[in-house]
Amino acid sequence: MRYPRGMPLGIFVLIAAITVLSIFAIERGESQREAAQLSARATTVASALERRANSSSAYLRAGAALLSTMEDIPASEFRRFVSELRLDADYRGADGIGWAQVVRPSQEEAFNALVSSQGSGNAQLHPRPSGNSPFAVPVTFLQPDTERNRRALGFDMYSEPIRRAAMQEAERTARPTATDRIVLVQEGEDDAAGFLIYMPVFEASAGGRSLKGFIFSPFNAQDFLQSALELEGAGSYGITLYDGDRREGEMLAQVNSDEGPSVRSVSQVVTIANNPWQLVITSREEAGLSGLSVATLIFGLLVGALLMLLVRMLTQQAQEDEASLAWFEEQASIRNSLTRELNHRVKNTLANVLSIIALTRRRADDINEFADGLDGRIRALSATHDLLTQSDWGSTPVRAVVDAELLPYAHGGDHDVQLEGPDVELAPNDALSLGLAIHELATNAAKYGSLSQPGGSVSVKWKTVTESLVRVEWLERGGPPVKQQRNRGFGTDLIERIVAHELKHPVELDFDPAGVRCVLLIPVRRATDFVLRAGRAEAAEA
Repeated sequence: MRYPRGMPLGIFVLIAAITVLSIFAIERGESQREAAQLSARATTVASALERRANSSSAYLRAGAALLSTMEDIPASEFRRFVSELRLDADYRGADGIGWAQVVRPSQEEAFNALVSSQGSGNAQLHPRPSGNSPFAVPVTFLQPDTERNRRALGFDMYSEPIRRAAMQEAERTARPTATDRIVLVQEGEDDAAGFLIYMPVFEASAGGRSLKGFIFSPFNAQDFLQSALELEGAGSYGITLYDGDRREGEMLAQVNSDEGPSVRSVSQVVTIANNPWQLVITSREEAGLSGLSVATLIFGLLVGALLMLLVRMLTQQAQEDEASLAWFEEQASIRNSLTRELNHRVKNTLANVLSIIALTRRRADDINEFADGLDGRIRALSATHDLLTQSDWGSTPVRAVVDAELLPYAHGGDHDVQLEGPDVELAPNDALSLGLAIHELATNAAKYGSLSQPGGSVSVKWKTVTESLVRVEWLERGGPPVKQQRNRGFGTDLIERIVAHELKHPVELDFDPAGVRCVLLIPVRRATDFVLRAGRAEAAEA
């Protein structure tokens, strides 16, 4: 009963929370399952890549063992060795197998002659060694003998830093070693990413052994990845291979690219010929909830809605009964408050009327003047009373009070009326006093001041001085000069005595020759009992 609407809503929120937790658990399980599948796929693809690389390394090891036993390596023997490897059947993904012998500075001419004698055309050692390197390692043979592979013949791989680093590491470890990301010479103007795997070939010497050259395999990275995926297909996953960090400039190859905020990814390090690379497997997350989550959501919302409706129906009748009792109690309280407030308002209004009659009678010369003056002032009280009645004798805006008193002059085409100030609410007694003061000032301006001739203007500006005080300024300009020698009128007495007494603040009234200026300080009081009564009545009606 204390929370007739909160209780059904609370039950619904509770059921909804349980439903959301259930959906969260379901979706989390689905996410974990997909992550496990993604990790498994990454492991499988990494294994396929390593198998391809190990197969290539095995061929290179066998070639290195064979070439180390040969004093000279003629092109015919190298071609026979490569043909026996059955490249087309067992060695996919590579551009072939090559031999690069060590060429020292004194052996450059002999190398060029060797290449020419083997039918390699105009292939020459390039670029020419600068003298900073102890030797060159140019491409001597590269099988299969295709137009693409002939482009690489004679190229000094030791002159390029990435290739040189891999060869030095292979020489140090005597193991097949892959380079970082490069562009193969045989690619020509194409910038497709690739890499090479080097295996050092040593020969016996007086000091133990010396480097004879390198047997190597060049790879187009995209072809290498595709050949590995022949062992383990990509399926619906995206696969990207990076040389080191996961950056755009380090990407070697990519299949089924998936990018964006809704993509799940897993990374795994894969070692290709003694060189660690990064394999990234991605899958696009399906938008929305899974079928089980949707069914759980619908069921939970239905249960929550039914329980909320049932509790609401049980409490609604009790709520209506309690509201009826409260309404009767409220009406009794309102009736007592109305009686007390009405007595207070009537006494104040009668006191104001008596004061107006007394002052008007002392200033009137005949009965007509007395009746006219009394009529206007009573109408000013009536206009403000209308505003208070509309607000149920609660607070009334300053602008509404000023508008009501200046309404006859606001739309005249021969003078200007300006109102400016923030939204400030006044208590009923203070609104009556302000309305009476504005009426007297407007009447005086219409008879003798700026509203009595074309071109005159009146501005009423107000602003809050403190939280409990507002300053209202009346200013006339453009009217006849204000007489400095004049008799004290009723309006001056009413404003400086009655209004100032009611507002409990002195009134500043200045008869400047340029126009009358009046400053009122009006208290901003707390809401009256009638406002509280109105609020309780509205709550009871709701």
